[in-house]
Amino acid sequence: MKFIIGKKLEMSQRFRNNGAVVPVTLIFAPKNQVAQIKTAEKDGYSAIQLGAFPKKKLNKAEKGHLKGLEMHSVLNEFRLDEVKEIEQGQELGVEQFEEGEKVDIIGISKGRGFQGVVKRHGFHGGPASHGHKDQNRMPGSIGSKGVARVFKGMKMGGHMGSDQTTIKNLEIIEVDKNNNILAVKGAVPGARNSLVYIQSK
Repeated sequence: MKFIIGKKLEMSQRFRNNGAVVPVTLIFAPKNQVAQIKTAEKDGYSAIQLGAFPKKKLNKAEKGHLKGLEMHSVLNEFRLDEVKEIEQGQELGVEQFEEGEKVDIIGISKGRGFQGVVKRHGFHGGPASHGHKDQNRMPGSIGSKGVARVFKGMKMGGHMGSDQTTIKNLEIIEVDKNNNILAVKGAVPGARNSLVYIQSK
């Protein structure tokens, strides 16, 4: 299994050999360092904790955890069935990925604030004819008289976005080893400079 922590830069495009245009998302993924190895015998599950992006100052707990390693501002675990051939302090970069490889990318979607049912759930709204003043984007009835309460999970207005989102089977179009940049086909969740977690089997 391959994995790395990166930052979403921007969207761009690349051209295939046949001239087809491919929309891509550019992800900056500098060298990640293995900060901790967790095993089923000791921790109850197998995982690799990676550290990425330098940090100028650490508190005492962070200093103890990263003793003998570089200072990282981001730490994230990637679960494995079994830990093999990986050592603490080892560095992992974009060179582990190949063009044409499929990856899963996890990120935090853009926050939309409080939204109504039309934008949040795709309701078509009420009729705009005479006698429907201020009702165009209303949700309509939200419950029945007999039960006399609103059921859990009812589609209503509320907070939208800022959710952990996973996009699966995205194709790697280009691997720039000199600049530590991955060009991935399609859109990736999150705003510019937001963290993304990339993994493949």
